[in-house]
Order: sequence, then C-alpha cells, then structure tokens
Amino acid sequence: MFNKILIANRGEIACRVIKTARKMGIKTVAIYSDADRHAMHVQMADEAVHIGPAPANQSYIVIDKVMAAIKETGAEAVHPGYGFLSENSKFAEALEAAGVAFIGPPVGAIEKMGDKITSKKIAQEAGVSTVPGYMGLIEDAEEAVKISGQIGYPVMIKASAGGGGKGMRIAWNDDEAREGFQSSKNEAASSFGDDRIFIEKFVTQPRHIEIQVLSDGQGNTIYLGERECSIQRRNQKVIEEAPSPFLDGKTRKAMGEQACALADAVGYASAGTVEFIVDGAKNFYFLEMNTRLQVEHPVTELITGVDLVEQMIRVAHGEKLKLKQKDIKLNGWAMESRLYAEDPYRNFLPSIGRLTRYRPPAEISKKDVVVRNDTGVYEGGEISMYYDPMIAKLCTWGTDRATAIENMRVALDSFEVEGIGHNLPFCSAVMDHPKFVSGDITTAFIEEEYPDGFDGVRLDKEALARVASAAAAMNWVAEIRRARISGRIDNHKRKVGKDWVVTLQGEEFRVKVKADLDGSTVKHKKGGPSHRVTSDWTPGDRLAALEINGEPLVLKVDKATSGFRLRTRGADMRVHVRTPRQAELAALMPEKQAADTSKLLLCPMPGLIVKLDVEVGQEVQEGQALCTVEAMKMENILRAEKKGVISKINAAAGDNLAVDDVIMEFE
Repeated sequence: MFNKILIANRGEIACRVIKTARKMGIKTVAIYSDADRHAMHVQMADEAVHIGPAPANQSYIVIDKVMAAIKETGAEAVHPGYGFLSENSKFAEALEAAGVAFIGPPVGAIEKMGDKITSKKIAQEAGVSTVPGYMGLIEDAEEAVKISGQIGYPVMIKASAGGGGKGMRIAWNDDEAREGFQSSKNEAASSFGDDRIFIEKFVTQPRHIEIQVLSDGQGNTIYLGERECSIQRRNQKVIEEAPSPFLDGKTRKAMGEQACALADAVGYASAGTVEFIVDGAKNFYFLEMNTRLQVEHPVTELITGVDLVEQMIRVAHGEKLKLKQKDIKLNGWAMESRLYAEDPYRNFLPSIGRLTRYRPPAEISKKDVVVRNDTGVYEGGEISMYYDPMIAKLCTWGTDRATAIENMRVALDSFEVEGIGHNLPFCSAVMDHPKFVSGDITTAFIEEEYPDGFDGVRLDKEALARVASAAAAMNWVAEIRRARISGRIDNHKRKVGKDWVVTLQGEEFRVKVKADLDGSTVKHKKGGPSHRVTSDWTPGDRLAALEINGEPLVLKVDKATSGFRLRTRGADMRVHVRTPRQAELAALMPEKQAADTSKLLLCPMPGLIVKLDVEVGQEVQEGQALCTVEAMKMENILRAEKKGVISKINAAAGDNLAVDDVIMEFE
C-alpha cells in the first residue's frame, strides 16, 4: 500500500480523504493557497505545502505547482477530490510521466468521459439512451441561438468541461440563449480553463438520478445503487438522498447495467458516477459521466457500507475489487443537506465572512440512526470569496425514508452557524415540504415551490403553539433566575407571575405556566392545548433541546428584549413573552418602518464588478441588465426592477464590493 498520498484539493473533500487515509495508515500531504493557510485540511494533514495566491487559477489548478509539491514531499499517489484538477487529463498525464499514481481513472477514460461532448457520442455508440442535442463546438452567441431554435426551446447550455453547476444555463428563448451562452462561456473559462460550450434539449419535469459505479480496470465493474439529486437550485444540488423514492427494482437494474457497460466501454477504473435524467414514465437518458468522486458520495456509503475513498485508493494501488454485484445490498435510507455559505433571504446569493459560531450536531453511529457531517471549516475560520460556497455536508441515515428525514430535521435544527448567511433554514423547509416528504419531486422543485425566493417558514398554528409553550417555559426559568439574583425570591417562594402573553409570527397565545422540579405545564387559555415542557435548558444556552408532550423540539436561542429570537424548522422568529399588562401597552406601540432603498441598486453579495451595462443618464426598462457581479466562481446579472433613469454610478468594473454597497442610483 502507499505510504504517502497528496490531496490536490481543499475544504471538506480534502478532510474527507485524509480521514480514510488515516484509517488505512497512510500519511497525507495537503496543499494550500494564501487564503487557506489556516484551513482545517492543512491542520489535519501530516504535511502541508503552500502553492500560491488565493485564486484557484493561480494555485489549486496550476499543474506545475501541484507537481512541485508532490516532488518536494515524495508523495506516491494523488487524490484529486472533486472539481479543480479531478477530471483534468493533462494532470493525470503529468502524474503518469512522473511515476506517481493517480487515485482516479486512466487518462483515456478521463478524456473520453470527462468531455461532455465526446462522452455523449460514446454513450450513443454504446447504446445508452441520450438527450437530443448538438454535440459540436459552438463558436459564438448567434450560432448558439440558431442551434437552440433547431433543437427547440427550452434548451440547456452547458460547459463541455463543466461540473458542479458551473457554466450551465437554461434558455427559453433567443435572448436567453444569447445571454446564457456568453455567461456559460465566461464561467467555464474562469472555473475550468476551457470555454467550450454545447447545447442539448432541456427535458421538462425531469428527475436527476445518478448511478455510482466502481471498477478495478481488471474486468470487475459494479454499481452501488442510485442517488436522487433532484432538489437543485441554479443547477447546483442542494439535497440528495439514496436510494431514490421513485425508482423500482427493474429500472434501477437497467440503469445500473447501462452505467457499468459504459464504464467498461472506456476502460474505466476507480469510482465514477453516471448521471441520468429520468422522466415521469421512468424513461432515463444519459447526461454525463463524472470521472471522479461525487460530492454526494456519503449517502451511497451510508446505505451500502462501502468506503468509496478506500476503494479508490486500493484500485489505484493495483488491487482487484473484492466486492461483487451480489454483495451490494441497499440498507435503509440516507439524506444529505449541503450547507452553503449563501443567504437564502437574498435569493441565495453568496455570503462570506468569519464563522463567529460553528457548532455542528454531534456525529452519531447507532443501530437506528446515523448523523455524519463532512466539513472543512471551524469556528473562527474565514469563508473566502475565491472558492465554492459549500462548507459542509450534513448526512443522516435511518431505517426508512421517513426516519432519515426526521433525523435530518433534528440535525438541521441542532446545527449552529453564525457570522455568515447560510441555507440551513431552507434545507429545513425542504424537509417539511409535503412534496418532498411524499417523494413527488423534480429538478424544478425549488423554482416551482419557491418562485418568489425564500423568505423563511411560517409555522402552522399547532407548531406555533408548541413553540409558544416552549418560550413560556424558558421565560419562566429565566425569570426565576433573575428574581433570585435580584433578591425577589425569599425562602424559595416564587414571586414570578404565572400568566403570560406570547406573540410570534403575528399570533398571540395567552398561557398559564405551572412549574415544578421536572419541568413546566403550559396551559393555553380559551380552550387551547396543554403542553408538558421538559428540558435541561438554562439561560445563556444557545441551543435548547426540549420535549413537548414527549415529542422533541430543538430551538436555536438568542436573548432579545421581552423574549427571545427562536429558530426551528426553517422559521426565524422574534418571540415576545410579556405579562398581560405589558402586552396591552405593547399593542399601542407603532412599528418601525424600513428605510427606502427603491432608488438604489445595492450589491446583494460580496463580489467583483465584472462589467457595467449602463451609463449615467441612460433610461432603463424593467428587467434590463445593469451590471454583472462575480462571487464564488459564479456570475450574477443584476437587473432593473422597474423603469428609471440612472443618475449616478458609484462603482467601476474591477471593483470589489461588500454587501449593500451602493452600485448605482436612480432619479
């Protein structure tokens, strides 16, 4: 076995590979840029080598710099993770020439399958059903418009060397095809150093289901079930699960066998993923093959018990697979929620900054529940604008789908992240959405169910009553503590009132609290419910794990005037707990009005101004492009919300802006 391997990546995937290497007794080498000098993967590895400035195109994807690190440390093999150089055939060739093992597929397989245009043609020749499209290279936007019209809208514009949702756009008309082609081309060049673009038919109402394959390149190829990846936003996966709630055994077998046949056709070795679009009638169409470890590989590991990283390392060392297809059994159900550094309340735009609080739920591995968190950050660490916004993958397992979802709900509510915008509330909202719970999902789920964006969750009346009871019980504990400190309690005789008014999300609950040594009984007046609340929460705790009538309720807690800020199940609530007289007076207070920013274009995220599309004095129409902001490798076009005239422009192309910086003003 290898004595030392270098991980040519960063973040959570680098940490993930290091964990398996440690388990196998293999030493590890990390590489890092200026921005990652204090990163977790650097701290975890046995050695670390600095390879350049923060931008990936000056560090992580510069082959010569990575090769120099390999030579310096004497690493015998390299695991590329995903993204960066993971599907770069030139990198694999350089390793081969240097006598260093690539923990991935052969160069030929990368070249054939890593290029989406070539892989489509090979798949067609191998008899794999594919989506209609134009596989040739497209020179300019006008040619893209012409081809799109011939295929028929809607179409998907994709980077040939793309992955992770980068360089992908859906176009429904000529204007969107023209604009999408240029944005996809720019993103592809920036992220992959390859701006080739192709176009294919966009299948409406599709499900995104992928097959995990594993081959040793010595005649043994197996598939390890499928992953459902239909919950996507901007072509970027958010929630994944294994198996799919949609497939039956017959379809799973057919897809798995086609995936293996395709892998064999290109002489594949290592772990890889064959992605399919599946329609409502269970017809499936080949999309692409990812010749690397997928981001969502943990859910496959959880239902099969196979460590994919370990298998990749063993195959790279020349070992044959000990597993046969008959050995692969799907056990239970697994969920994955991707934690992104992005603000769901600002249309999911990237968010950067320092993690002032980062407390994942405790990892658990028991007979009936598993909680796993693959992460590459730590409390106090910095989230950079230079890399992908995903900072962790929270995974849960249960004996069935409903149990896996419930385990995920509790884990998400227990995950504390402060200092940056993040999508945990949105992930919680998905877990409670009726369509998701039923398994009735497509890749259009987010677009259809959240057409106006995400502005938090409004809990139903029953859930609000449970939270109100929890808040009343917690308030009673806090009041007792304050009374003791101030001397208002003498000889354990409480001088804290029992009657309280709890308001949250526009609802008012009048309750009576009766406390004892084991908890509190909160009785809602006017025929409302009675809740028995138990918890070991003490004032100052940021997380409260309670039981309401025996059912769990996890709350993130911040103290606020006359109550708390409570967060649970995707809801972020300002909860007031007042005496009846205080509530009566509070009802007379006027509400504070938000500042008027209707005549300002504010930067919605920290980012770089790529270009300005307008000038001072120009009249713009609703929907017209005003400027383009790049953040975390994605281009975002900011558009006019209404007709107006530009009166002032405060930024120029090349400027780095913070959130809410004023880009331009309108008359």
